[in-house]
Amino acid sequence: MANMSKREATTPSKGRILPLALKSMIDGSPIAAVLSDPRHPDNPIVHCNQAFLDLTGYAWEEVIGRNCRFLAGPSTEEHLSDEIRQGVRGRIPVLVQIRNYRKDGTPFRNAVLVAPIFDAEGELDYFLGSQSAAPDPELGPSRTDIAKSKVGRLSPRQREVLTAMSLGRLTKQIANEIGVSERTVKLHKAALLKALEVRSVAEAMRIAIESGL
Repeated sequence: MANMSKREATTPSKGRILPLALKSMIDGSPIAAVLSDPRHPDNPIVHCNQAFLDLTGYAWEEVIGRNCRFLAGPSTEEHLSDEIRQGVRGRIPVLVQIRNYRKDGTPFRNAVLVAPIFDAEGELDYFLGSQSAAPDPELGPSRTDIAKSKVGRLSPRQREVLTAMSLGRLTKQIANEIGVSERTVKLHKAALLKALEVRSVAEAMRIAIESGL
């Protein structure tokens, strides 16, 4: 992102510095994504990528500091909004296809993923929000079918690592949970990203949850 240094300077950190690894996780993703901070009132967005701006039509300064509900509109399904809120309260990943609205008022079916990210001590640190315009299922395989097919290519250990990733676990936490070194976890991550044909952890997390892993 060409204006990243300026954008980082205007991000409302409220005393917290967003880790570079988390910024990089979504900046390198072609899927629209945001990071929000649940340690502050109303879980405000503190970072987003260019794909999110392209998808929604909003500018950076119109996004940062707001809760993701600003994408809702007159026909947004309240029961699906409730599912997202319940996932946030329960600190569990949730995926729904909800009607949202772009800045110009155009409605679109949005496949929204919200997943928690925990810090090294296991405390809730941020939420990853990922958005994708949902295709018409009559025009081809669903995202769920595609995700299941991709996950099916992984080895059992890679699926184990991917499952932990989808639950917001960091490399060190995954290593401790499955009893391997951090280096081994990093190798598994690199291999599963290649097998899933994605470039970032954020994309891999989305595929994991879409597949029902």
